[in-house]
Amino acid sequence: MNRLEGKVVIITGGAHGIGATTVRLFHQHGAKVVIADIQDHLGQAITKELGENVCYIHCDATNEDDISNLVDTTIAKYGKLDIMFSNAGIVERPSGSILDTPKSDLERVINVNTIGAFLAAKHAARVMALQRKGCIIFTASACTSIAGLSTPAYAVSKYGILGLAKSLAAELGGCGIRVNCVSPYAVMNSIQGLSEVEVAKGEAIMSAIGNLKGQVLRAEGVAQAALYLASDEANYVSGLNLVVDGGFSIVNPTLIMARDRL
Repeated sequence: MNRLEGKVVIITGGAHGIGATTVRLFHQHGAKVVIADIQDHLGQAITKELGENVCYIHCDATNEDDISNLVDTTIAKYGKLDIMFSNAGIVERPSGSILDTPKSDLERVINVNTIGAFLAAKHAARVMALQRKGCIIFTASACTSIAGLSTPAYAVSKYGILGLAKSLAAELGGCGIRVNCVSPYAVMNSIQGLSEVEVAKGEAIMSAIGNLKGQVLRAEGVAQAALYLASDEANYVSGLNLVVDGGFSIVNPTLIMARDRL
């Protein structure tokens, strides 16, 4: 079943990782997909791979002129915008304390993750409001549900996205626009530069730490969650933070480990 048949979708950060996986899945389900990224060679390669109904536009998520042009070009090409998946984001470093976090790291991660999401939503909303319908999805993080999963700077940037999503769900609901977040646990196969061995090792570690056994979270699982939020099956779902973490954030692992030791 083509769950997005005829839908027009923009995916920021769509040239790699979760974004690229979602591009392929949405295209498979009948969507016309616009890939927005700054990694031109990767974006163009996906466009060539998938062929019809996929195009690539160079876009810096932190540049409002780029975002405005992205939306305007999409409207000029397809005549509408049904779904904005604001997925572009960075991790400033894998771990660290507030005590050793320079102000520049905080500014950089907020600029890409939070301000980039704000701009994507702003320019999607200006055309969706005229259509009286639309769907905006943000990639947030499981760190918005439980502390200790990320650096303080990254947590600030992702909590900002969650707050933005809730605010916009309230504001834009009157225009028929749904706004939601998908918040993944660690996705090792979305990290650029890792070898297959490193990805497998990282997945083994995160699965051992995680709560749900027998499953591994990969980019495909996050893309499937985004597909649900984008589809008409979620036509009355708005303001949701869909946490894809195998129940990690609702369990106290200390209690479980103590029980197992006894």
